[in-house]
Amino acid sequence: MLQGLAFYILATIAVVSGLLVVTARSPVHSVLWLILTFFSAAGLFVLLGAEFLAMLLVVVYVGAVAVLFLFVVMMLDVDFVRLREGYARYLPLAGIVAIILLAEMIMVSLAVVQGGAASAALAPAALPEGVSNTQSIGRVLYTDYIYFFQAAGIVLLVAMIGAIVLTLRKRDGVLRQDLAAQANRRRVDAVEIKSATTGAGVKPEELL
Repeated sequence: MLQGLAFYILATIAVVSGLLVVTARSPVHSVLWLILTFFSAAGLFVLLGAEFLAMLLVVVYVGAVAVLFLFVVMMLDVDFVRLREGYARYLPLAGIVAIILLAEMIMVSLAVVQGGAASAALAPAALPEGVSNTQSIGRVLYTDYIYFFQAAGIVLLVAMIGAIVLTLRKRDGVLRQDLAAQANRRRVDAVEIKSATTGAGVKPEELL
């Protein structure tokens, strides 16, 4: 009973918060709703007995939200002064999201503790005894789907190289590292010994 109630509550929160991610006008609000969506989906994975996927969702996606927010701020050219002034406005929404996350974690923990047998019944029956879902996922991923896994890695590598090439632009007035010139630089061209009188110091024009 408790597991069914937890499922419907988490599913409803995930769907509603997912809609609010794309409808919110402020990027800060979108990030907060996105975190709530990820936590709700992680709770659903825990109810299904997939603890590894739940932790992966929280660690990878929620951890990457901060980086995503930084990219959004840089791309939208957000005024940091104005953003700090409106910090107090986001506190009520952030508090609501934090309370919902805390309630979800408590509810999922109670559902797992009280319905341990039901959670075990949802697990695949083909798993050997003493093998966790993390080990089973690794075996399936690196045996049956190894080619798809490698193909996904190649696609991500190409996307990363494409992003680097698109952002690597030559602009005037920007200092760039020249490895060939740096490696071929001679000591006589880079070092100049100046003679200074003891106690007199060095005049600025002598450094030029």
